[in-house]
Amino acid sequence: MRIIGNIDHPSMKITVFKMDNKLSVKFETGLYEQTFKFRESNELTDFESMKKLVDEQFIQEVLAHFAKLHLTKNAALSRIMKEEEAVFEEII
Repeated sequence: MRIIGNIDHPSMKITVFKMDNKLSVKFETGLYEQTFKFRESNELTDFESMKKLVDEQFIQEVLAHFAKLHLTKNAALSRIMKEEEAVFEEII
């Protein structure tokens, strides 16, 4: 797998990869990442075609997924912390 380019964005790192007959685009922000893989086709052949694919609507949906990932992670951490609090005796 090799990096064929980066797409500029103010809040995410967006990297485009190519390997064999597949193109991938990875979005990274903070502690989260999402990767989308595509088979090479007549429409998707190179970095320029991937830049067209990653339009504003695609980016907005990726950001919405990041927000959902953050909520899911925090909810799981909250459940664990509540369980740990129950283990300790109350000190007066």
